Amino acid sequence: MTLDQMKEKLQSELKPSRFKHSCGVEETAVFLAKRFGVDELQASVAGLLHDCARTFANEDMQREADKRGISYGAVEHAMPLLLHAPLGAHLAIERYGVHDELVLQAIARHTVGGTMMTRLDKIVYFADMIEPGRDYPGVDELRELSRVAELDDMLYEGLSQSISFVTAKRHMIHPATVLARNELLLKAETNSR
Repeated sequence: MTLDQMKEKLQSELKPSRFKHSCGVEETAVFLAKRFGVDELQASVAGLLHDCARTFANEDMQREADKRGISYGAVEHAMPLLLHAPLGAHLAIERYGVHDELVLQAIARHTVGGTMMTRLDKIVYFADMIEPGRDYPGVDELRELSRVAELDDMLYEGLSQSISFVTAKRHMIHPATVLARNELLLKAETNSR
């Protein structure tokens, strides 16, 4: 399936606002891919399809994950919307014919991150936070980082802001987000020695 065909199919499956967001993430991911020397087509596909599982209602996420053998823990059980990321990787295969493991992993990790994130993972995670349609306190500072900071520094700030936001809402923080942030801190500490 070509990128244009993916876009047409995605538009027919998502609400207009979600499709617009997906196109914004695609555009932002391509910008970041150019900046950091990552494959632009991979960034485009992962950015475009990152929310393709948002076709499922929140209350259907666990059932759909179970049907596909996706394992999940207590946090996803309490907050099933988080399952749209790994579900999205499965739908990218099922509905869009995507088999690029780097793209699938970036889709699967775009919500909570994880350890040993690839550059593409980091780009899609961050692009989802700063795409042009996002409007929340601190987004302009993150957008500025996307133009001037190193990739790991950007990701660190994005993860930190995400943790602060989730904590303020009195929600659970996914362990993968904490692990991703801690890994960046350890890497920075090791590099400063």
